[in-house]
Amino acid sequence: MCCALSSFTTCVGTGVLLRAARVFCVAAAGLVLCLGAARAQPAAGAPASVAASALPAAVEAALARAQLPREALAVWVADAQDTRQPPRLAYRAQVPMNPASVMKLVSTYAALDLLGPSFIWQTPVYADGAVQGGTLHGNLYLRGQGDPKLVAERLWLLLKRVQAQGIVRIAGDIVLDRTAFELPPQDPADFDGEPLRPYNAAPDALLLNYQAVGMGFIPDEAAGVARIHYDLPLAGVQRQTQVPLAPAGTPCGDWRAGLRAELSDARRTVFRGSYPAACGERVWPVAAADPQNFAAQAIAGLWRELGGTLDGGVRDGRVPAGLQPIFSASSPTLAEVVRDVNKFSNNVMAQQIFLTLALQKNGVATREGARAIMRQWWQERLPDAAPPQLDNGAGLSRSAHVSAQALGRMLQSAWRAPVMPELAASLPILGVDGTLRRNQASAAGQAHLKTGSLRDVVAIAGYVDAPSGRRWVLVALVNHPSAAAARPALERLVEWVRAQP
Repeated sequence: MCCALSSFTTCVGTGVLLRAARVFCVAAAGLVLCLGAARAQPAAGAPASVAASALPAAVEAALARAQLPREALAVWVADAQDTRQPPRLAYRAQVPMNPASVMKLVSTYAALDLLGPSFIWQTPVYADGAVQGGTLHGNLYLRGQGDPKLVAERLWLLLKRVQAQGIVRIAGDIVLDRTAFELPPQDPADFDGEPLRPYNAAPDALLLNYQAVGMGFIPDEAAGVARIHYDLPLAGVQRQTQVPLAPAGTPCGDWRAGLRAELSDARRTVFRGSYPAACGERVWPVAAADPQNFAAQAIAGLWRELGGTLDGGVRDGRVPAGLQPIFSASSPTLAEVVRDVNKFSNNVMAQQIFLTLALQKNGVATREGARAIMRQWWQERLPDAAPPQLDNGAGLSRSAHVSAQALGRMLQSAWRAPVMPELAASLPILGVDGTLRRNQASAAGQAHLKTGSLRDVVAIAGYVDAPSGRRWVLVALVNHPSAAAARPALERLVEWVRAQP
């Protein structure tokens, strides 16, 4: 899940579609922090070397007001550039914690380091027959190689480029080769029972539009309806194109609930409620109801919308050995993709990057292959820091763990690395953009922080600028059922770090 703190903005169970980047951002519930006496005590079972350090008074007070146990918190603060100096604050910093989406920092830094900021994904297109009179007498093949950003606009351009080869009719099939990723079947409801939340979309070698559809609502008060548009046509799916407007004066409120949408049937989209005109234009991103067939539905629907005809169908298969591509569609650079991943905490894009590491090295991507590459990379870069326990590389996991100290030392390493500009620029700016856009902290613009949130996890990690010109690494990891109550404490922590000389 992605997220934000609100005051480190929390996107709790909601979806946000940014049209320019077509990035989906969704989070589950909230924050956690901890409280207690003036001196910290190591948690039961924690290593004897865990540092005991006094928490700032303002943080202590905020935790006390929230009635949170301080043992839920781990913090590490140190100079970003001068690694010879001891940490300014280390509280339970060696205790492994669930970092939620902050784990994306590990995956994206490793990818920038191993693949380079200018790395691009290719999606080659093949034809196994002759083209005569606008007809391809054979099959058209698309080979997925993990592109995280093959969104509706770029798929449209890819199919227009097919037509530019003189192909308007395909006498055979469109064949989708998704064999670059070898992954077990995944039920999108497994994590939290919310299969239609875009953050639960599964990775795919041929991932289209984040495996989700954006539904746009435009009120037409003269007609008394809100018109509905969809960013991808899906073949074989019946879709409602308008919904009645709610009575005049109805506030926007929980407009999604008011639509009374029926979205779980892969064959149709139905709205039995109404839409408040007070909402203006809104977009609702929803994950595919039938993930396995989503790519085939999207390609068939868009091909026909572009005026193409298809005698056969769209199916999975393999590109025949020795067949050469007629062209290849290129993705944005890794640096651009990493910016989308970290600014908006996009889970499926992070998993695509994670698996790409294995694909580039091994020729095929598996999760264990990606974990092995990450373990080796960590050992080479940070041999003296405890390695993280990775799951899928996105932090959408209950088993992923890392200590605040290890993550902080990784951020120090990143600050000295050639890819520092790309990684730092990908982090949300406090009070300005990404998952921290709505934050109203007094330190707005003075920190670049990745946020993370699950039902019982909240985390922040990144760089904080002090007025003195000094730059600090800050990592705060919180694991507790009462997560949301820790927001004020996290704000006080950022303010304390900024005040350090």
